[in-house]
Amino acid sequence: MSLKFSHSAIIVLFLCSFTTILAHEDEDPTIKTMDDFSGYPIHEPHLSFQNTVSSLSVDTRSLQKQIDELSTFSDTPAPSVTRILYSDKDVLARRFIKNLMGLSGLSVREDAIGNIFGRWEGYNPDLSAVGTGSHIDAIPYSGKYDGVVGVLGAIEAINVLKRSGFKPKRSLEVILFTSEEPTRFGISCLGSRLMAGSKALANALKTTVDGQDISFFDAAQSAGYTKDEGDLSSVFLEKGSYSAFVELHIEQGPILEDEGISVGIVTAIAAPASIKVDFEGNGGHAGAVLMPNRNDAGLAAAELALAVERHVLESGSIDTVGTVGILELHPGAINSIPSKSHLEIDTRDIDEERRNIVIEKIHQSATTIASKRVVNLSEFKIVNQDPPALSDKSILDAMEASSKELNLTHKFMISRAYHDSLFMARVSPMGMIFIPCYKGYSHKPEEYASSQDISNGVKVLALTLAKLSLQ
Repeated sequence: MSLKFSHSAIIVLFLCSFTTILAHEDEDPTIKTMDDFSGYPIHEPHLSFQNTVSSLSVDTRSLQKQIDELSTFSDTPAPSVTRILYSDKDVLARRFIKNLMGLSGLSVREDAIGNIFGRWEGYNPDLSAVGTGSHIDAIPYSGKYDGVVGVLGAIEAINVLKRSGFKPKRSLEVILFTSEEPTRFGISCLGSRLMAGSKALANALKTTVDGQDISFFDAAQSAGYTKDEGDLSSVFLEKGSYSAFVELHIEQGPILEDEGISVGIVTAIAAPASIKVDFEGNGGHAGAVLMPNRNDAGLAAAELALAVERHVLESGSIDTVGTVGILELHPGAINSIPSKSHLEIDTRDIDEERRNIVIEKIHQSATTIASKRVVNLSEFKIVNQDPPALSDKSILDAMEASSKELNLTHKFMISRAYHDSLFMARVSPMGMIFIPCYKGYSHKPEEYASSQDISNGVKVLALTLAKLSLQ
């Protein structure tokens, strides 16, 4: 008995139905050849085209309960969430996630710094896996959806596919990234940066301490990680370790909600840079030192803050942004002229060259201000200057097709916020799915995404993962 399928017919079958595939040890070599040629499974003993897209079912009640329960692992009272890297609450939250991964039938492992991986083995495990995931650490007094939707939503996406009867060709792996937020050690996306092979970061962490002078390695060891203090190279991933990576995330902006759109398909992540600036003046008594005789480090900082705004606006692009998120004065007394000032500046753009021009202008202004006010520019340090990341076309196509098949409105858009996907793009092709959040709120207790929007995002993620696993 022979089988004859045209390539186009197979594609039609795949698009019209949600394919379920079961692994088979004694596979007919003729069928395997046809599978390889077409790019899609043609026949296996338990092959079925019965499960359509409509069979994808998200357990929204259970997912919301998990989000709510995870939010209780916090160092500040509800509705705020504070979950700092390697704290007791962070360790408990990690245990909660690992337990959910296990309950979903995923094989769980951790690397030297606590990136957590939950894998659903595909029927062709020799192929590179498709990755998904996000983070669960939370800055002080933030909300319970940032990052969390991308971790718990990814686990639920796996459950959705399992309930539908789907069997992946490529393995699917959920990743919980360590320390996406820079709260404790001033390094954003610490876990994914190391996974992307940052030797400079691995070396810097040997001398990195937090605000309480606790070293990174001491903090990590207290949480059960970094047993080999001298070497973090085991965290590094080779390029191509994943065939694709897709991250589900709340938008953290108001566009999707304002336009009534269900899904955002991210085409690029903006190039971020962080700068630390210190001025030193003479200080003195607020009443005794006359204005012409002052060397005020505080006013130098204030003038530079305004210069940041000016230089960003001069770029002429709506995509260029700049923020002075930290401004500290010493000694910090109302009747004392500041003798020292410290600023931390964040500037971003989807155009790396344009952003770098802004950085250079900020540096020039800092030098000019120091000279004019007769203060010392004691530090101008570019902490990081990362390139932008573009989403991969094949992943964009899969996300768009999934949105259409699910009858969900979608919009192509840019992410101006940091995400672990920015660094996973150095390891594999990358894409991101955004869902609306209330008024665009994030990093505050009022952060909220509806169960329906989360469900929509999980369905798009599940279907996208399924498509990518079959490639």
